[in-house]
Amino acid sequence: MTVPDVVLREYGPTLSVPLGAEAGRALASAGILQSATPDPVRDGHWLLRAGSRVGAVRVPGGPVVRIMPKTPVSRLFFLLGFSLDPARAWRDSKEGRVDTGAYDDVVPALAHAVERQIDAALRRGVLQGYREVEETALVLRGRLREAEQIRRHFGRTPPVEIGYDAYTADTDENRILRSAVEQLLRLPGVPGPVRRRLAHQCVRLADALPLIPGQELPRWRPSRLNSLYQPALRLTAAILRGTSPEHRPDAVESLALDGFLIDMNKLFEDFVTVALREALREHGLTARLQDPHHLDAAGLVGMRPDLVVRTGDGCTPVAVVDAKYKVEKADGLLNADLYQALAYATVLGLREAHLVYAAGRQPERCHEVRGTAGGRDGRGVRLYQHSLDLTREPEGILSGLRELAGKLAATAAHP
Repeated sequence: MTVPDVVLREYGPTLSVPLGAEAGRALASAGILQSATPDPVRDGHWLLRAGSRVGAVRVPGGPVVRIMPKTPVSRLFFLLGFSLDPARAWRDSKEGRVDTGAYDDVVPALAHAVERQIDAALRRGVLQGYREVEETALVLRGRLREAEQIRRHFGRTPPVEIGYDAYTADTDENRILRSAVEQLLRLPGVPGPVRRRLAHQCVRLADALPLIPGQELPRWRPSRLNSLYQPALRLTAAILRGTSPEHRPDAVESLALDGFLIDMNKLFEDFVTVALREALREHGLTARLQDPHHLDAAGLVGMRPDLVVRTGDGCTPVAVVDAKYKVEKADGLLNADLYQALAYATVLGLREAHLVYAAGRQPERCHEVRGTAGGRDGRGVRLYQHSLDLTREPEGILSGLRELAGKLAATAAHP
C-alpha cells in the first residue's frame, strides 16, 4: 500500500499524522523538524511541526515528509544562486535567477534547476582533460614506475607498472556533475519528465567515474575551458558537499533519511552577508563574515557577528550587521536580538549596530540605548532594525541591500 506524503509548512501549525513508532523515532532523532513527538491522544500518530528547514525526506519504513517554504520557491533559489555566484548576479539580478521551471516545491525545482544547468554546461559537448593514470599493463606505455615494478614484480616483466597522462572525460568537473545527477535521481518527489532528463544527462556523463561517498569533493579551478560548467558546478557542489554556499555549515543538508533540505536560517544569513559584502566593495569598504571576537577580557566567551564592516585596509571596524530569518513581533521588538547587537557594538567599540530581518512592519526602526551616551554628538549607541521583503522581485531585494550598504558607508565616512 502506498503511504501518502506528509505535507508540512515552514514554521506552520503542528499536525497529527499516522506514523509507525520506528519511523517516528527516526524522524525525531534526525532533528530536521522543530518537534516530533508521539500524539498522546491518538494511538499510532505523531505530532509533527516544521521549523526552518524546507525540502523533502523519505522516512525509512514511513512516508515522504515534504516541508513547504513560506518564501516563493523561485525567490528561494534566487537567494541560493546569488550566494553561490555573487559576482555574476550582482551585475544583473536577472542573471542571478536559477531556472526552477513552474515548480512550487523545493525538490522538483532543485532537480529541474540542476538538470537545466548541466544541460547548458554540456551544450558544446562533454569537457575533456588530461588525467594522470597509474596502472598495471602488459605493454609499456608512458613512463615506467620503477619503484612499483621492483616492489610488486621484483623487476620481472611483463606485467609492467606504468604511468601516463590520458586525455579523457573522467575529469573532476564531470565527476561532480555525474554524482549530483545520481543523487538527485534518488531523491523523493522528482517529477517524471525531470527524472527522464536527469537520466539522459547521466548517460552523457557515463565516462566519468562517480565520486566515493564520504570523501572530500575534488577542488576544481575556474578557467576559460570550464567556463560553461561553472554555474552548474557551483550549484551541484553545494548539494554534494552538504554545506552552505558561502561560509556556514548545514545550510544545504543531504541527510541519511534520503532527501534534500535547505535551512532557511542559514540561507538568509548567507545571502544578506554575501550581498552586503559585494555592495560595500563599491564604497571601498571590506567585510569579514563570521568575524571571531570574545565578549570577555579573558577570552572565554566567543562571539561571531555575521558581518563586520571594516575600512578599505581591513584594519578598523566601522559597523556590524547580523541577519535574522525572523518576522518581528507585534510591537516590533525582539529583545534578545537587540541585546546581542548591543554586545557586538560594545565589544567592537561602535556607536551603532544593525539587524536585518526577513520581514517586518516597518522598513527601519532605531533604538537609542540609555546610559551609553559619550560620543562627540552626545548620542548613545543606536540599534537599527531593517526589514528585507523576500516577496519582492530580485532587483527590489538587492536594491534594499544597496541602500543599507550606502548607510553603512556613510557611517564609515562620518563615525
